[in-house]
Amino acid sequence: MIKILKVGEVSPEEIFARELPTQSVEGVVADVIARVRAEGDKALYDYTERFDGVKLFSLEVSEEEMEEALASVEEDFKEVLAKAAENIRAFHEKQVRSSFVTTEKDGVVLGQKVSAIEKVGLYVPGGTAPLSSTVLMDAIPAKIAGCKEIVMTTPPGKDGKINPSILAAAKTAGVTRIFKIGGAQAVAALAYGTESVPAVDKIVGPGNAFVAEAKRQVYGKVSIDMIAGPSEILIVADGKSNPKYIAADLLSQAEHDKNASAVLVTDSMAFALAVQEALEVALEALPRKEIARASVEQNGKIIVAEGDLDQAIEIANEIAPEHLELSVDNPFDYLQKVRHAGSIFMGRYCPESLGDYLAGPNHTLPTGGTARFSSPLSVDDFVKKSQFIYYTKEALEKDADQVAIFARKEGLEAHARSALVRMQEE
Repeated sequence: MIKILKVGEVSPEEIFARELPTQSVEGVVADVIARVRAEGDKALYDYTERFDGVKLFSLEVSEEEMEEALASVEEDFKEVLAKAAENIRAFHEKQVRSSFVTTEKDGVVLGQKVSAIEKVGLYVPGGTAPLSSTVLMDAIPAKIAGCKEIVMTTPPGKDGKINPSILAAAKTAGVTRIFKIGGAQAVAALAYGTESVPAVDKIVGPGNAFVAEAKRQVYGKVSIDMIAGPSEILIVADGKSNPKYIAADLLSQAEHDKNASAVLVTDSMAFALAVQEALEVALEALPRKEIARASVEQNGKIIVAEGDLDQAIEIANEIAPEHLELSVDNPFDYLQKVRHAGSIFMGRYCPESLGDYLAGPNHTLPTGGTARFSSPLSVDDFVKKSQFIYYTKEALEKDADQVAIFARKEGLEAHARSALVRMQEE
């Protein structure tokens, strides 16, 4: 049963379960990366047989496999994919940045050139919850940014095939190539390339501890989006909310992972008790109730800040949750008070699952308190910016002496002379 606590009975640092007692996988991952770099495809085949239990004869998904998968996917799901993709595109197209040029000084042209990252890699988890939504959320912003090559890796099933819903999402989102590889070995292949898998410039997408550690180790060779931890939701709800709605929303995150954190902060003890009861009823009806119950009992909490929603918002700001729901009257009155959150869900009819699948904003979000300084995945993650500077001789004449003064203050005489030499008679 979920615990009910009053404000002050638990510190902000203990509200979410962010310090996980996991065994270090650093050494194992380093060995996997080294072997993939040394042996290429051979290592990938071996690891797939060892970890996924399937012997492959080709790593890349063929056109025939794609067509077979698409034919097996229900038409209503294809329609949902299309609608979700449309909403995601519409939202992310508003994020597109433009290059700019300034000519405010005579003889000086300054500017910024925005260009797409050429090759990106998408890691998509497999397992019991095939995340086809992640394909849309990661690939569509990359496509909008103008990335030329979008390479996806995802682990195969025991039959050597990729889940058809994942392939349907990849087709909808415009993924360029798809490989049947999972785990740290997939990250290594994307970072360094093999005979079959092209090396990319950036890797995005969630994964288990091995995938997260592999992303950390290859960072610098390639860029990454973030090191994602277990899923989190914090709900701020007043006593007028429906306890069944709130219980359902807490469980929407708890069913992800036994390490997930689902927390409610409310201004009403009576409402806290009602949610506690509704959770028990809802849990028994869940197909993944074993996972959800472990999450709720280990990490779940209801915190009562009686009569004070502003205090509840401050608790949210201290935690900086991945998902924040505001189930209150006039939620827009509270929006400006929220300083740290990955994605904010407003009102009583905006469950977090809307953001996971259909609304349009991205569901790849900062976890572990990193919403204090980082943002959801966006088109910005798939572009880079170059600066450019142009001076005429006359413009340089006005600034050369000041460049030299600055350079000499830093003890860098060659810097000074590189500006002054252009002022000398030829």
